[in-house]
Amino acid sequence: MIEEIVDLGFSNIELSHGMTITKLPGIKKAYERGIFTCAGVHNYFPSPVEVMIDAPDAYEFTSHRAFDRQRALDMTLRTLDIAAEFNATYLVLHMGSVPMNPNKWTKPLTMSVAHGCQHDTNFIKNKIAFVKAREKVGPLYLHRAIESLTKITERAAELGIKLAIESRSRFEDVPTEREMLALQAHFADNPWVGYWHDFGHVQLKHNLSLLDHSEWLESISSHLIGGHVHDVQWPARDHRIPFSGSLDFAALLEFFPSDCPLIWELSPTREAADIRQALNRWKNEFPNRC
Repeated sequence: MIEEIVDLGFSNIELSHGMTITKLPGIKKAYERGIFTCAGVHNYFPSPVEVMIDAPDAYEFTSHRAFDRQRALDMTLRTLDIAAEFNATYLVLHMGSVPMNPNKWTKPLTMSVAHGCQHDTNFIKNKIAFVKAREKVGPLYLHRAIESLTKITERAAELGIKLAIESRSRFEDVPTEREMLALQAHFADNPWVGYWHDFGHVQLKHNLSLLDHSEWLESISSHLIGGHVHDVQWPARDHRIPFSGSLDFAALLEFFPSDCPLIWELSPTREAADIRQALNRWKNEFPNRC
């Protein structure tokens, strides 16, 4: 698996969720052989043994179940220890969600946009109702996320690993952009907490007119740790190969410090030849962003 990734043209890899514990020894051997360097790790790595599918949100810090919150905390601390073994510099975290059914909110709005109805009165009314409902329930779940993160920072500081709080694809997830700013302000004096920008996730919200991608990056840029790179085909097919969708990477990359890690996070259905072609174009257009 590692050799296939390296053969595509990548040598600095993020170890991510979805990996079973049985794969860990082989990944360690590849690392020890010097086949790749580890940029960072995405929680949970490896997956919890009781979770049979790739499910990074199987346990949430925001859950109303105390067991789930504790399991999320325990698995994260374990992931931090493994990240240290690979000399990772950051850990990407999902913080959770609020109990709002996306089938009632995000999916209908996305369907409306797909049918070209984003300027219709009903779409605007439904979007405003969504934002109001989400804002109303948000504080409790943001508090739980911050409470867990406070505990995690202690171990992160000991290991020298930054905690990168990821932008999410759904407005039901925690934190929203407003909550992200509040979370970063809460940890303003803690150098181990920052922001992880997922280009595709934020573009999905941009396409629903929930934010402006460039304006959001400008407002959060001082907290940037790095980003997941993938494109979006209108309106909601993300994890596409760069340059195959609607993202203006040249404009968005202006907000990133030159030393930010940029990790390609692509759908496994993408073709190897297309990935290599896009990577060559990326290196030509953004030689300082490789």
